[in-house]
Amino acid sequence: MYICIFFCKLLLDLVMALLRSLSAQRTTINLVKSGSCSSPTAAAAVAAQRTHHHHHQRRNLHVAPPSSLSPNLKHHLHHHLHLNRHHQLIWSLLIQQRSLHSPSGPNQQVADVSTLGRKQYQASSSPSSSSSSSSSPQRDPLDVSFNDPIAAFKSKTTWELVRAYLVYMICSSEKLVEHNMTLMKWSKQILGQRLFTALMKATFYGHFVAGEDQIKIIPTLERLRSFGVKPILDYSVEEDITQEEAEKREVESSVSSAGDNKEEGAMPQYHVDKSFADRRYKVSSARTYFYLNEATCERNMETFIKCLEAVSDDDAKVPRAVATGATFGTGITAIKLTALGRPQLLLQLSEVIMRTRKYMEDLVGGQGNVLTHHKTIKDLEKYYASVGDNKDVQEFLKNVTSDKEGILHLFPWSGIVDENSQLSDTFRVPDPQTGQMRRLISQIPPKEEEMFRNMIRRLNTIVKTAAELDVRIMIDAEQTYFQPAISRITLEMMRKYNKDKAIVFNTYQCYLRESFREVGTDLEQAKRQNFYFGAKLVRGAYMEQERARAQALGYPDPVNPDYEATTDMYHRTLSECLRRIKLMKDCGDDARKIGIMVASHNEDTVRFAIQQMKEIGISPEDKVICFGQLLGMCDYITFPLGQAGYSAYKYIPYGPVEEVLPYLSRRAQENKGVLKKIQKEKRLLMAEIRRRLIRGQLFYKPKGNYVPI
Repeated sequence: MYICIFFCKLLLDLVMALLRSLSAQRTTINLVKSGSCSSPTAAAAVAAQRTHHHHHQRRNLHVAPPSSLSPNLKHHLHHHLHLNRHHQLIWSLLIQQRSLHSPSGPNQQVADVSTLGRKQYQASSSPSSSSSSSSSPQRDPLDVSFNDPIAAFKSKTTWELVRAYLVYMICSSEKLVEHNMTLMKWSKQILGQRLFTALMKATFYGHFVAGEDQIKIIPTLERLRSFGVKPILDYSVEEDITQEEAEKREVESSVSSAGDNKEEGAMPQYHVDKSFADRRYKVSSARTYFYLNEATCERNMETFIKCLEAVSDDDAKVPRAVATGATFGTGITAIKLTALGRPQLLLQLSEVIMRTRKYMEDLVGGQGNVLTHHKTIKDLEKYYASVGDNKDVQEFLKNVTSDKEGILHLFPWSGIVDENSQLSDTFRVPDPQTGQMRRLISQIPPKEEEMFRNMIRRLNTIVKTAAELDVRIMIDAEQTYFQPAISRITLEMMRKYNKDKAIVFNTYQCYLRESFREVGTDLEQAKRQNFYFGAKLVRGAYMEQERARAQALGYPDPVNPDYEATTDMYHRTLSECLRRIKLMKDCGDDARKIGIMVASHNEDTVRFAIQQMKEIGISPEDKVICFGQLLGMCDYITFPLGQAGYSAYKYIPYGPVEEVLPYLSRRAQENKGVLKKIQKEKRLLMAEIRRRLIRGQLFYKPKGNYVPI
């Protein structure tokens, strides 16, 4: 009962907001009619803009213009629009009027809108316009202010706009969001399964989730595709377990059966701490897997493979009249490595990597990983001169990976992705004083060695399937205590599978202080080992958790000091990637050897990326830069990008209603944290709902003629 009253109140608030908006609209129209324009020039400009606006809607939304203009004025404007000698005058008046009334003044946005109007006028006047539009994909000019509600929501029905507005109103309530999971559970008990499912589909589930399975999501994906947007599929089913259960699982799976041996030189951040064992703590935007057993990891692997099959374009393998792949070969699948194996193994591997860096720092001085030191095998031989006759040292030097520019790796990492490496034996380094080999990783029992090989086997199976289906795969970033291992394994998968194109993408969190250096180093490795490099750049999901953990365990805070520093890190990292792409283009090399996804809901970052692309001569058709946002968030960024011919993606979750409740809870939390974006999206939603009411388009049916790049 309380829930029904609450939704009635929300609907009433929406209706009242629309009435206020319509009242303001009528007041503006009356002022124009009563001669409030102070000069004939301004009046003509207003009339011209109105005529252009109706013409724009008539072309894109197939509606008739209103009959509010007088016959004389219609005839006057019709006459001017179809005489070449007056055409430019009308458009210049339009630009003047837009400049006078635009909050930002006469800027590039006005020029873009003016260009759009001219192109549409010419297209509609041309006898061949209908035939050309059917043979070539539609492309719209991009308004980089992202203030155009028509471009943002032309892919939505009016009901979907109302639903989105209601969802954002709920997300604006701090108390509702704070207790959203409890409220959803109560709702299910009160309403019963059927009514609860209907309520979820009418609100949060319908807005943020594409459907129950890979068959039911197809209509959503087809509509996205018709408006120039591609999918990143993610089966978003999560276990709803208590904090106690999460802590129990994490502690048990993060400690070796041989015990948590913190040897000399051990780093506290790479050992489990019960206070932070529930990895959902202070994390709202990332899904979390807790290890239960090997059988669960096998099921997760099978789920990821089903995502790949849903993404694939079956027509590439078996010609059919209609493509059966859910995304027509344009999609991506996202996976997490913690879903495929025991977290203890990632912790130990991460510690090995960081201790190796410390070993090199002690050996040669300076900071950073092995590659950044630019040392050669001869340099290492000098360091080990006093123990050079030792057979173990000679064997170690023989296995060091190097090229003419210097050392790449101290250990034979290639063995790791071949499923046959023994971790305990691989990570040993010679003491420069005694020549004695010492382990950088504690002894791992045979059963856990087998678990590691199983984890690598699962990942190999997934990536091999992706390569066979010609689908890309993005390996998500996770906490800093897992990330060194995740990045290392991902890079080796790139080296193995990204030989002809970028199949595997790594994820870099730009709120971390080392992001710029890590991306630069990995780009350098890809260049020197000649494989395609794929990266998704994000701001990051674990900031509060990482800060709290670093402070509690006494290691340096890995996170940038503030939001501005994170933005600067993001832009610097992106600029470095673009700089390297330009160098490859200038040298005649394949620029697609570097592929970057700008995964950001920040419109300033998206504008920055677009501007940088223009400045260094990278076009959307180069297919080296793409953009990504979550389904149900920032449509006003994604859809204009896709409709303008940029490579744009939506992160598409799917799964049964009950089983994606933890995901829906996170989305509500995340929206609460980005109130500024919600306010803009609510404003644009209200503007489009109002426009459709005025135009009589309440039953508008989206129909796109766009083709994703």
